[in-house]
Parts: sequence; C-alpha cells; structure tokens
Amino acid sequence: MLNFFRPHSGSLKNDLLSGITVSLALVPEAIAFAFVAGVSPLIGLYSAFFIGLISAVLGGRPGMISGATGAMAVVVVSLVAMHGIEYLFPTVILCGILQIGIGIARLGKLIRMVPHSVMLGFVNGLAIVIGLAQLSSFQTIRNGELAFVQGPQLWLMLALVGLTMAIIWILPKLTRAVPASLVAILSVTFIAIVVNSNSSSEMNSVATVGDMLRTNSLAASHSTHSSPNGIESELTTTSAKEIAVHPAADISSEIAMVGQSEVVSGISGGLPRLFFLEYSMVPLNWTTLGIILPFAIVLCGVGLIESLMTLTLVDEITETRGQGNRECVGQGAANLVCGLFGGMGGCAMIGQSLINVNSGGRGRLSGITAAVCLLFFVLFLAPLIEQIPMAALVGVMFMVVIGTFEWASLKMFNRMPISDMLVMVLVAGYTVLMHDLASAVILGVIVSALVFAWQHATHMGADIKFNEFGSKIYQLHGPLFFASVSSFKEMLEPAADPDDVVLDFYYSRVYDQSGLEAINSMAEKYESLGKRLHLTHLSPECRTLLKKAGDLVEINISEDPQYHVATDRLAWRSTADVTDSKQIEA
Repeated sequence: MLNFFRPHSGSLKNDLLSGITVSLALVPEAIAFAFVAGVSPLIGLYSAFFIGLISAVLGGRPGMISGATGAMAVVVVSLVAMHGIEYLFPTVILCGILQIGIGIARLGKLIRMVPHSVMLGFVNGLAIVIGLAQLSSFQTIRNGELAFVQGPQLWLMLALVGLTMAIIWILPKLTRAVPASLVAILSVTFIAIVVNSNSSSEMNSVATVGDMLRTNSLAASHSTHSSPNGIESELTTTSAKEIAVHPAADISSEIAMVGQSEVVSGISGGLPRLFFLEYSMVPLNWTTLGIILPFAIVLCGVGLIESLMTLTLVDEITETRGQGNRECVGQGAANLVCGLFGGMGGCAMIGQSLINVNSGGRGRLSGITAAVCLLFFVLFLAPLIEQIPMAALVGVMFMVVIGTFEWASLKMFNRMPISDMLVMVLVAGYTVLMHDLASAVILGVIVSALVFAWQHATHMGADIKFNEFGSKIYQLHGPLFFASVSSFKEMLEPAADPDDVVLDFYYSRVYDQSGLEAINSMAEKYESLGKRLHLTHLSPECRTLLKKAGDLVEINISEDPQYHVATDRLAWRSTADVTDSKQIEA
C-alpha cells in the first residue's frame, strides 16, 4: 500500500505547498502533546518549530518532518511533575548532546539490524493506532464526563470527514497542480466556517482547533495529569487516553494550566526566548546531573529509534536512501537548540512525514516551510488557524492510515516463515496495546535475534572421518557460538576418540567467547586423557579471537603437514583410508 505515496515527483512548488499542508496538521499535534507533557501549548508549538526547522536543515532525510511528539511527552510529563518545569530544558539540551555524540560515533547504522518482519509490524501497528486515536475527535464533555457526540453533530462531522477523504482520493486523478490534502483542508474549513456562522445550536456546529484547545485546557485543569504507559508519537491527533477533542461549546477560554497560574486563551504568542530569561535556572551541579541524566538518556533513545524508523519508512516510500548518522546529529542539534529556547524536545513524526510525502514534498524545503509557517501562525494567524475543523484533519489522518497499513502483509501469512509472522504480529500488537513504538521495535529485534540464534544453534554438525595415520577428523559445519556450544560438546567423544584428534573449521566459524571456552574445555578433557587436539583451517577472525583470548584459552594448534588438512583440506580425502564416516546433526 506504500505505492499510494509514490506517484509524486519532487519540485519547489510541491515542497512549498506540502509544507503548508503539514504545518496545518502540526498545530493540533503540538497542542495535544503539550497538554500530555503538562506544559503550555505555546511550548509545544515552539518546540515543533525548532525541531522541524533544524532537523529539516541538518538531518539526513530530506522530506521527513519532525516536531513535538507524544513519545517524548510521556517522558517529559514525569520529569515536570516530579522536579518542575525548570529541569525540563537542561534535560532536553543534554538529550541533544547525547544524540549528537551517537551520530558522530556513527551508531545510526544500527537501524539496519531491524528485520523486515519488525518493520511490517511497526507500520501496521502504527496505522491501527493512528486510526483508533481519531475516535477521540468524536468525543465531547457531557455532564462533566467524556461522551461520544450524537445526533446531527455526529452526522455532520462524518460527512465532512468523508468529504475530506473523497477530495484527497479523487483530486489527484484530475490534477496534481496542488496537494490534495491542502485543497481538502481549505475546502472543508470554508464549509465549517459557513456552518458555524449560521448555527444557533451546539448540536449543529463543527468542532475546530480552537475548540480543541479550550476544551483540552478545561480537561487539564481538572486532571491530575497522570500519564499512560506510552503515547503514540506519530500523527495521532490526540491521545485516546489523555486528550479529547470536543465540539464547539460555550467554554471559557481562561483556564488555568496544571501546576501553573498562567491562563491559556489561544495559540497566539510572540517570538520564542531563551529559557533562562523566562524561568529560573537550576543549579549546575552533580545533583542536577543525577536528576536529568536518566531522563535525557530515555529521551535520546526514544527519539532516535522513532526518527530512524521513520527514516527507513520514508526511504522505502521514496525509493531513496537517507543518512542515519547525519539524522542523529540533526535531531541532536534540534533538541539542543529547542531546549535552549524553552522547548519540550521532539523527534521525527511518521504521520506528518507521510502527509508530506503524499503531498509531493521530497526536499528539505518542505520541512523548512512547515516549521516557518507554524511560527507564522503563532505570530500572526492564530485566530484563523483556530477555525480549522477537526473533521478535516481527521479525514487526512484516515487517508494516512489507509496508505500506511501494509495490506499485502495480510496475504503473506501462508508464505512467510511462522517465526517472522509471529514477530510481525507481536510488534503490531504491542504497538496497539502499549502505544509505545520504541519499545515495540526493541522487543521485535530481540525476539528476532533469539529466533535467529536458536535456528542457527541447530545447524551445528560434523562429518567424522579417519586418515591413514589413524587420526580422527571432525569436519565441523555451522557457526560455533553461545547457542551452539551444547551441540558442539555433544559431538565430541573424548573417551572413545584415538590419541590424535583434528577439528577442521573449514566450514565453521568461532564467533564469541562462549565458542572459545567450549573449545578450551574440550581440549582440557582430551589433555587429561593423554590425547592431543589440533585445530585446522581457522579463519582469520577465529585466529584473532584466539589471540585476544591469550591465556584464557590454551589449545594445541598444530599446522603439522602430516595431517594434510592443515595445508590442503582435500589432500586427506585422496590419501585417507576411511574406516568410518557418519553425520551428526544436533
């Protein structure tokens, strides 16, 4: 289904228009995740600006969109609740420094270790989470509690969502002069403004971004702001557990933020300022470092995992290749500057990135445009942006869901190995249940690695032969590492073997200390019985391991020509008087 995004080619016009489209979708995202983090909506908007701008300029994946995300917000909310907002900004700065260090150390290439089955589970779970999260846009506060909208208001919102999706689907068949998502948002916004201006009843009105801001503020003022296990960091308009988008209502806009005395009345604001000009500085000592370092490490890991996974997905969609290490540096620089200007940090946003790609954005200009437009909205166009209907954004999200889900994977269940199928389902299920993409990816990689180790542990075997000198030769097959050590030991028969035994590693490799220790253990057994053990055809890697092991492994390594196999692995076959040959498979 990723082919849904491929027909577009990059151009200056496409980058500009797609950037504007993305900026409109970024507004409710930044606001929603700011409430999750327990900070002012303006902090979320400023964070999205800095993260989006700097990562677009310095990052390793043109066309990818970054901003304030829920995954980072979940970590931030605990820090703010326990230590205060003053500790947030040094934490984000330290997170950026760590990410830059990882990029300079060229560790971004580790993302290549993510198997394809994990990637399939990742995108499918992501699509489901994005779709389910849109259900909160159909909720309102009734009698002090959350409830789904009903009656004419529900049908009106469904109609506008359907209209948005129809425009996005049909318009590209007619023209690609402008992004279909932008046309859909503007068209539905115009309809919503007309409907709301002629509506005399809340039941006949259309919920807007401004309504979301005011109602979420009201919900936050009555909430303890306890965070769930994890929150989806992509394009989810809200968190189904923490944030609800509500229809237009006569709700006062003067609502106190949790733990703050400031009043939130909209998204209008001035230019961002350095955090130490707005907030008191925390003491720069070891105690402060002990507080912020654990949070910074978690923010660093979560941010890079999601950013690199997004980079991989966009690479597949655009059939190009991004630079993982440069992306780490770009994300780090973005978080460093974001922290300096009082931001909550962020990372790549899969949902917005897919909107950008679907709208034709391929270059860095699209991300720069989205970030600059977001700041422009805050400075000058806040009243207009607050009139955008949530139905338009929900419709865009549903189209992203359709394009994100890998529908072909449903046909692969009978064709792919059962282990890969289970990993894919595990990653998708964990993503949906826990709303934590970073942990889902790590879990999938661990399970895939364990399956790989188990499968290769069963590949350890040996052909057993005797040469003309009576020496017993074990011609090993398969890798010797921690998982295959038991199989290796079971093959050898120290008590029954002759006085001279040869281990031929032509078809085998020693990969770790466990393998070396197993060889050493068997050598000691042969030595205790007065027998000699020789190793032949060791690969350069094996010899390097033995050399590094030093005194830890004491083995008699013989290259005596009389064994022939030491210099010519086929010679012993032509001269051997083979008396016994068998295959032992673990």
